[in-house]
Amino acid sequence: MSTMKEKVLDAGHVVADTAKSVGHKIAEGAEQAADWVKDKVGMGATAGVKEHMDVIASCGKKVGVVDHVEGDAIKLTRNDSPDGQHHFIPMGWVDHVDNHVHLKKNSMETEMGWKPDAASCGCGA
Repeated sequence: MSTMKEKVLDAGHVVADTAKSVGHKIAEGAEQAADWVKDKVGMGATAGVKEHMDVIASCGKKVGVVDHVEGDAIKLTRNDSPDGQHHFIPMGWVDHVDNHVHLKKNSMETEMGWKPDAASCGCGA
C-alpha cells in the first residue's frame, strides 16, 4: 500500500514542478511582450531621452550627444560627429536610459547603421 502512496506523492511532485516551470516560462514571455509593447509605443527605456545626454554604444564607446528627439529617432549633434553631420539613431536601438542613452549596438554597428534623417528611422529597428 505504501508503494501506491509513494507513486501518488511522486506524481504530485512531478505535476507541481511542471506547473512551476510553465509558470516561469509564461512570466518570461509576458515580460518580453510588455517590453516589446513599450518599445513600440515609445514608453519604457526611451521615455527618458533628453537633449545633451551622451549616447553610449554597448561596447562603452561614446558615439554622440543627443541634439533632440525627432519622431521615432534620436538626432545626434553635429559637433560630436566624426564627419560633422547630424546622424539619427532609431529608438529601437536604445537599451536603457539613465544619465546617458545606452544602445544595444556596439560603436561599429551604430556608426555603420545610423540614419541620415528621422524618416529613415520609422521602422524602429
